[in-house]
Amino acid sequence: MKGFHERNVALKCSSKASIDSSPSSGSGSEPGPGDSKFSKTSVWSNLFASAFSIFETYSESSSSSVCEKKASLAKSNAWTAAVKRVVSGGSMRRIHERVLGPSKIGISSSTSDIWLLGLCYKISQEESSGDVDATNGLAAFKHDFSSRILMTYRKGFDAIGDTKITSDVSWGCMLRSSQMLVAQALLIHRLGRSWRIPLQKPFDQAYIEILHQFGDSEASAFSIHNLVQAGKIYGLAAGSWVGPYAMCRSWESLARCKREENDIERQLLPMAVYVVSGDEDGERGGAPVVCIEDASRHCFEFSGCQADWTPILLLVPLVLGLDKVNPRYIPSLQATFTFPQCLGILGGKPGASTYVVGVQDENVFYLDPHDVQPVVNLSRDNLEADTSSYHCDIIRHISLDSIDPSLAIGFFCRDKDDFDDFCVRASKLADESNGAPLFTVAQTHSFIKPIRHADAGEVRENDSFGVVPIGDMDGSSHEDDWQLL
Repeated sequence: MKGFHERNVALKCSSKASIDSSPSSGSGSEPGPGDSKFSKTSVWSNLFASAFSIFETYSESSSSSVCEKKASLAKSNAWTAAVKRVVSGGSMRRIHERVLGPSKIGISSSTSDIWLLGLCYKISQEESSGDVDATNGLAAFKHDFSSRILMTYRKGFDAIGDTKITSDVSWGCMLRSSQMLVAQALLIHRLGRSWRIPLQKPFDQAYIEILHQFGDSEASAFSIHNLVQAGKIYGLAAGSWVGPYAMCRSWESLARCKREENDIERQLLPMAVYVVSGDEDGERGGAPVVCIEDASRHCFEFSGCQADWTPILLLVPLVLGLDKVNPRYIPSLQATFTFPQCLGILGGKPGASTYVVGVQDENVFYLDPHDVQPVVNLSRDNLEADTSSYHCDIIRHISLDSIDPSLAIGFFCRDKDDFDDFCVRASKLADESNGAPLFTVAQTHSFIKPIRHADAGEVRENDSFGVVPIGDMDGSSHEDDWQLL
């Protein structure tokens, strides 16, 4: 435990207690009323995240000479070196799973239908007796799952902005999860929901171009570098973990920046981005409202005032409880995966986000960003490129009620008819929610009435945008400070 002691000493010597010595303006927040009631899960999450950030801090610190000596001593400590080997060896995901709760690999023994981003796969009772349709359904599900784009921690990329940070290990999982969701929207837009990764090369040009846009450099439009830059106004900073609300707003900001840089014919994100928030009067904790007039306005502005409707990406940040998801919302969360417009959920635990893509009974299937891989920047013209690091055939699932209540749901509507269909489905889901809707739909603001999410108002009403400085070991960790709407 010597490394932890020296970590605390180093923190006292410097006010720059982040993964890098560069300033992270806006990354802190004042303690909320619930800050003293952290769960054991949250404490352990922050503890391990802090441990994993020791190497970057010690190797890059520009503090006083006293701090440098202590940091150098910690760096040479055998315990620190051992943990560094664990991280470099790609074992962080397994440690996260042990700390944050068990997840299972493969398909459960259930024969219930599996819903994966709007598609249903039949796993019938006759599968065990050799039913061909059930076997084909399972194989089709696995192929679909492995075709989804995976984004993970990377190491060895160019430093982010004016920092010295060249890896997002221990802090970038929410950014990676959001990249996966947006990449899925681009896949549907350009290649259709039925696209599957081909077994032979060359690959589709559109597929390679999508991967290129998520490369780890400023030259790639949707890189972690550009996300951090666009999200500064919402407290997003390299080396700090961020919550779902700030992440959604950061994508809105990045999309706006790219729209201003390019004409309508050359948009890299060829869709309007609409972050669905609570009522206009700012009722905190209220259920978000999809306002049809607002969606239309976003499309009109995206088109340069040339069209009434365009493709649109809906991002819906939610707070569905205090320490865990209120059981009243579970059926509605499950039902969203049956929507053809479904893009999945950004969710997990504070400091350990995942991309949830499917559901079967009470379990959800997810893609996990917590593996550490070397940086890969693909050329947009290399149709023979090795893209294996962007896919995963290991299927993991976890209980839906074990994820954190602060999450965000994504939907993609290709055109006006698709949006109208989404509104019908969403309205029906709200009507059948027994007074606990995830979100509602209204034509105009005049019809919007605040609906308060159960168990989501009192404790978190003073929360910030949800930024968590990694490495805060002094007992004032804010990993539960996720933004309310």
